[in-house]
Amino acid sequence: MAVKIYIIYYSMYGHVAKLAEEIKKGADSVEGVEVKLWQVPETLPEEVLGKMGAPPKRDVPIIKPADLTEADAFLFGFPTRFGMMASQFKAFLDATGGLWGTQQLAGKPAGIFFSTASQGGGQETTALTAITQLVHHGMIFVPIGYTFGAGMFEMEEVKGGSPYGAGTYAGDGSRQPTELELGQAFHQGKYFSGIAKKFEGAA
Repeated sequence: MAVKIYIIYYSMYGHVAKLAEEIKKGADSVEGVEVKLWQVPETLPEEVLGKMGAPPKRDVPIIKPADLTEADAFLFGFPTRFGMMASQFKAFLDATGGLWGTQQLAGKPAGIFFSTASQGGGQETTALTAITQLVHHGMIFVPIGYTFGAGMFEMEEVKGGSPYGAGTYAGDGSRQPTELELGQAFHQGKYFSGIAKKFEGAA
């Protein structure tokens, strides 16, 4: 029976969505897993999004908290707001109180990926502060560590991501994920799928 992995994200300008798509490719490259992309509900009115210059959302289904019970493992992605996850994703997690009360997500592996505007904008703090959400649910945080190899030590070009998970820099919004950042995202999906399979096999 295939291990069900849900990649759940929020993306305002498309940077996190692009990482999510690449992570899915990596996860899909592993046999014995079933991977699905989801996005969390938007909390801002269309009028506000228009003023912010946000493009239309991708054609990806909107997840509800109850849908989480159907998955064996999760990869959560979000942009940074002041060094923490965007409020849209936090609002979705805040709505999972019923699942927390019955501990329906306890013991399930989960990973994180993210986007920040600048190099000092929260590539690590966003992941660190997000881990608290996983802990309260009893989920098991799966970082990528330094398994991406030489790509983790790249110093000649600007690269998002960290041992906590794949990442990218958006700058003023015009910068898109680089080949190296997309490579790390693919690696995270592939690596995480392997770990998720090990957890499911041991269950």
